[in-house]
Amino acid sequence: MKNFIKFAAIMANMLILTVLGVITYYNRSLPNNYYIAVGSELKVSDLIAAVPCGNAYTAGLTIPAGNTDVKRVELRLLGIIPIKTVNIQEINEPFLIPCGNPFGIKLLTDGVIAVELSSFETGDGIKSPALDAGIRTGDIIKTIDNVKILSNDDVSDVIEKSGGKPLSVDLVRNGEEISLNVVPEMCMADNSYRIGMWVRDSSAGIGTLTFYDPENGSFAGLGHPVCDVDTGCIMPLYKGEVAEVTVNSIKKGKSGVPGELVGSFSAGGAIGTLYANCENGLYGTLEGFDIAAKPVQLGLRQEIETGKAYIYTTIEGKKPQKYEINIEKIDLQDSHDGKNMVIKVTDKELLEKTGGIVQGMSGSPIIQNDKLIGAVTHVFVNDPAKGYAIFADTMYECSLNITELQPAA
Repeated sequence: MKNFIKFAAIMANMLILTVLGVITYYNRSLPNNYYIAVGSELKVSDLIAAVPCGNAYTAGLTIPAGNTDVKRVELRLLGIIPIKTVNIQEINEPFLIPCGNPFGIKLLTDGVIAVELSSFETGDGIKSPALDAGIRTGDIIKTIDNVKILSNDDVSDVIEKSGGKPLSVDLVRNGEEISLNVVPEMCMADNSYRIGMWVRDSSAGIGTLTFYDPENGSFAGLGHPVCDVDTGCIMPLYKGEVAEVTVNSIKKGKSGVPGELVGSFSAGGAIGTLYANCENGLYGTLEGFDIAAKPVQLGLRQEIETGKAYIYTTIEGKKPQKYEINIEKIDLQDSHDGKNMVIKVTDKELLEKTGGIVQGMSGSPIIQNDKLIGAVTHVFVNDPAKGYAIFADTMYECSLNITELQPAA
């Protein structure tokens, strides 16, 4: 009898530990925020039930402008054991036009990015005024001597006219506003005032359009931000435009060496305006851009399944084609790194021509069960057939705020 009781106690403890482990796993892996279609109920899995716990306005949840009806439900294992409370919001699942078209990006920064600090010979020895003042690489310089800085020339003009007097500098570092003073020094090489700072004020490149929203003329693309090549910082957008691109050739990817789409900007000027460069991609409006694809319904993250899907992407000319992929892993956690899914290219033609995913494909829309569910964002450097993708509902949420954004002056 004692042995039976001991055995039963051990089994009970093991069961409790197992249940706690399952609860901990789901608590960490399931997101805190969900979208659901209007009139439907949240379905996470056969093991988890969503039990309403009253309506509430929920602080900390980013929701589309004008929508504040956020509901809260409790997720319960087997409908009994509480896991966590989450926020849900009903939306009319929109019909969006999946693109896959290449597009050119011309971006001017709001301020300039300090990409390198250097020293130079002065009358008092080798100095680096910018470094001595506390400026660091990656800093976004907004004003110098109360003059708004938008270009390399703005920096040079203010420093040269200083006559060596101290200058106030307002900058942003990791989202924090900082003010400091820098004292320009005369460079012996060319008898000009300098502070020893190289800056960047613009960027250009190509990516892929993810979707176009015919309701408001907005578009989403890339699925990840445009970052400075030297510092890795998100380039703050002052203003920018979108240009049509023709893909001329491909640098095939291989293990350790990412491939690349090689394209040229088409003649004819801008076809759209950029309004946002953020963690989840580029957003703006298009004007006069011919998109032949038919609209499809937006797919929500909880509807996505591992297995077969398709991407639309362009590897020649301007016209996107459909290629087969496999979704290998889905991470439902709330994240902003564009790595919500692991995908693998299985299409023989695409593998033969590109090696898999190459630079310039970022933003290529992913279709599963006739719904737009995501976009390609990154390639695995050591396995170009594989890469990451972002959820389409995340990009759609960002695009909804386009109508609230104002073009830069």
